[in-house]
Amino acid sequence: MRAWAAVGIALAAACGDEPPALPEIAAAPIERVVEDPSDAPLAGLSEEELVRFEDGDARFELPFREAQGLGPLYIHRACTSCHEDDARGPGAVRRIVRRGADAPALPWGDVVRPRMTAGASVPVMAPAHPAIGEAVRLAPAVFARGLIEAIPDAAIEANARRGTGGRVARLRDGRIGRFGHKARTATLDEFVADALLGDMGLTSPVRPEELPGPEGIRDDAKPGVDVSDEEIALLADYVRLLAMPRREARDGTVFEEIGCATCHLPSMRTRDDHPVRALRDVDAAIYSDLLLHDMGDGLADGIEEGAASGREWRTAPLVGVRHLRGLMHDGRARTVREAIDAHASEGSEANEVVARWRALGEDEQRALITFVEAL
Repeated sequence: MRAWAAVGIALAAACGDEPPALPEIAAAPIERVVEDPSDAPLAGLSEEELVRFEDGDARFELPFREAQGLGPLYIHRACTSCHEDDARGPGAVRRIVRRGADAPALPWGDVVRPRMTAGASVPVMAPAHPAIGEAVRLAPAVFARGLIEAIPDAAIEANARRGTGGRVARLRDGRIGRFGHKARTATLDEFVADALLGDMGLTSPVRPEELPGPEGIRDDAKPGVDVSDEEIALLADYVRLLAMPRREARDGTVFEEIGCATCHLPSMRTRDDHPVRALRDVDAAIYSDLLLHDMGDGLADGIEEGAASGREWRTAPLVGVRHLRGLMHDGRARTVREAIDAHASEGSEANEVVARWRALGEDEQRALITFVEAL
């Protein structure tokens, strides 16, 4: 983190204009490899690409203020509020869930936005109603997302034809979603623009309309759009050019044999014509097929998003899992063992694999856990 970025964050913390933080998610007891930082650029970048990586990194750290368009309603004021430590998380977003036909409508969306500025005085919170609940989403890590973006659509479509039960997250405009827990966006630029708008109330040419709120305030302290195309591009390039964390090689035989690799596909090849040479025609060991899978009642949150139903989730990439502080989309799992067991529920596509996992001997289970913990 650059020194002036750290000063900016310290000043923001001293302002005292934010309410108490959202409830913390329990940390997952996975060994953190402090000597293997995740905030590193891809090898082989050009000088121009390195400059954009550094500039985007600095912007990623800095908090936005009211005069820069923050709000009127927001969750956090900096990218690092969710993606602390330059990528790992564990920021949390609370979602409002309608449970049943008699649940009231959600005219201001299903995202809890508890903080206010620019004249707003009423936050967006979950209505007090027996048919309304809340779901927690942990912010995903952002490293290796450039590799995910560089995987050709044809490879994802080929994964769906393998007959594993997963389906392509086909968006309304025909493109394939691949970012977010439910694969609701197709590109990193859109992913950044969505996060700036939804989490901070920052409009951009990509997302120019302020989100509605209870008071009908549709603007903030900055006239027009808040963030330029160039700022979106810089933040997207920082994420795009982050390197995949190095890992120690471990035996993945059990992982393959019981079927974990069916959905957590070890590797896919990136396109050979990508504008960034360092992302061109390489094996992306992301451990995901980038498909939507029905995970049953146990993991269902009831939220339809992008192409996904309330029971579907995009296969979570396991790359860099040892750096994460919470496992599963909501941090419910504190260990790899708990995460595997959480895949089993009524109607889950993973039930057979979990049954094979539970039939393993203690040594085989330990070998699988050791493999995943090293990813």
